[in-house]
Amino acid sequence: MAIILTEAEAKALLTKVLSYSKADECEVNLLGEERGNLRYARNEVSTSGSLINQNLQVQSAFGKKVGVATIDEFDDASLEKVVRRAEELAKLAPENPEYIGLLGPQQYQKSTGFFDSTAKVTPDTRAEVVAKSLELSRAQNLAAAGFLQDNYGYSAMMNSKGLFAYYPSTNVNFSLTVRTNDGKGSGYVARGYSDFSKLDTAAATRIAIQKAKGSAEARAIEPGKYTVILEPTAAVVLLENIFYNMDARSADEGRSYFSKSGGKSRLGDKIVDERVTIYSDPTNPELPASPWSGDGRPQEKTMWIEKGVVKNLAYSRYWAQKQGKKATPFPNNFIMLGGSASLEDMIKSTQRGILVTKLWYIREVDPQTILLTGLTRDGTFYIENGKIKHPVKNFRFNESPVIMLNNLESLGKPERVVSTESDQNYLIPPMKIREFTFTSLSDAV
Repeated sequence: MAIILTEAEAKALLTKVLSYSKADECEVNLLGEERGNLRYARNEVSTSGSLINQNLQVQSAFGKKVGVATIDEFDDASLEKVVRRAEELAKLAPENPEYIGLLGPQQYQKSTGFFDSTAKVTPDTRAEVVAKSLELSRAQNLAAAGFLQDNYGYSAMMNSKGLFAYYPSTNVNFSLTVRTNDGKGSGYVARGYSDFSKLDTAAATRIAIQKAKGSAEARAIEPGKYTVILEPTAAVVLLENIFYNMDARSADEGRSYFSKSGGKSRLGDKIVDERVTIYSDPTNPELPASPWSGDGRPQEKTMWIEKGVVKNLAYSRYWAQKQGKKATPFPNNFIMLGGSASLEDMIKSTQRGILVTKLWYIREVDPQTILLTGLTRDGTFYIENGKIKHPVKNFRFNESPVIMLNNLESLGKPERVVSTESDQNYLIPPMKIREFTFTSLSDAV
């Protein structure tokens, strides 16, 4: 049996699985994927790997008693066996008071997240694009360590009320750290695409090389509050802590930044600069995503923060019903609108500030304010009179992305960026921020 099923093949398989069900309600989820990767360090390939995975999950319900079973065998006997197992578990389970019955048929938008260029990647293809990166680092006597991973797969679901959904997708992530041989300079770059043909490993490597060589003679400067220019790779690891907090139940129950006293949420409140607009859209051609959520609800273009104002929070179907609200699902992508300033424009307009390539080791200090701490790394530079003056030693920071977005100076054009904390892809602009708080120095490069 093929690992990657067409829509018709997935539909036929799920129909067969549902035919075995004797439960009041049954939902079946199907996933198939092929992943490949190439890892290198010290300018030598260290591992080449691939993974093939296909599994099926059955959820059976008798009233509010629910059981779930999974399997990765697809002969008829195994398919019937997993349905029986889910039903056995459901009968043993206590009632789930928050179980909401299954959805009926839904209408989904068309989202194109599948590209042949990525689906057809072979080990030879990976070797070719990595070789272009290695040639550059070797030629300059620098040490490169990188990771290239591509995947091609699909997800499908069907339930006993007639809902069916299918979505094929592809993705490639490339990340690279280049260091000087004395270990004093380090540069980083990351790229993510749905379409493999957009990946230019040589261009990305040149950026990491430039940062590695430019950061080698770092000087220590005093910690404190500085104007910073955050490249998208640095900004995203802070912003995603806002994204993941946008859950209505946590807000209503007083457990998050989006909570207010009296059991209310910040819905409708202006929380950040009016130039900040954050939305989700599964049909965005630069960041396509599944047009349906995990429980089968359609994903639509949704404003989360519009001109600084909280417009929506994500509701589970249970919590939406309890609160009498629209059941807006948690989104499959996040996009932040930007401005027209280039990175060069931002640097030219800065009298005294710091350019940050990357932030890492992000930890939450205070959930109620989304106060975070972490470190700069892989290229931190001092700006004076509109020019990069010299590299600086890395800092520890203490900052909330909410405060940061209230101290906004300017925004650049959004770029697709890979989070170093979650490996998720986003569309995020570079941003210039005033009064960003650095608390101490770090010796790490």
